[in-house]
Amino acid sequence: MSHTPTLKTLYAEQVVPALTKARGYTNKHQVPTVEKIVLNTGIDADADKTQIADIQRDLGLIAGQRPVLTKAKKAISNFKLRQGQVVGCCVTLRGANMWDFLYRLIAVALPTIRDFRGISPKLDGNGNYNLGITDFTIFPEITVENVKKTMGLDITIVTTSRDDEEGRELLRLLGMPFRRTAATASTEQKAAA
Repeated sequence: MSHTPTLKTLYAEQVVPALTKARGYTNKHQVPTVEKIVLNTGIDADADKTQIADIQRDLGLIAGQRPVLTKAKKAISNFKLRQGQVVGCCVTLRGANMWDFLYRLIAVALPTIRDFRGISPKLDGNGNYNLGITDFTIFPEITVENVKKTMGLDITIVTTSRDDEEGRELLRLLGMPFRRTAATASTEQKAAA
């Protein structure tokens, strides 16, 4: 029995028709979509094997698949870094795992941040979105009692959008809680009029 992610269903039934109507696409393949999501975290140079294993386990719980350890390509003495030393942990999500993670991020994790007023509406210039989270315990999969040291998390959402405006519209329709600025409020009022 195959499972269709909730957000993927929402994308097919509501987001695609809304984007097609707003932007005048003539082909369904012109409509932008989420291509992949990359989760990345750094590991201290003085971390021991148990810390590295804990970070890898926690990132695996958040992502739903096993992360890969990234290693230093060359030695840098000022940073006490040796070649081949573990410096980070990353995982790339595609398909059903990607849609499930994005749904959990939007609906569960981001709203649990204290004094949350939305995320920055800035994209990278190519329609992709980067989000930094300082405390990964906002995800419900993480048991706070088991965490010895908190870690930050970089989330990159890669879309097939051609520009920032198209990517922002796609993510907004998917439910991404962007912070309202004076500029976005005035454009929404003009669109409604």
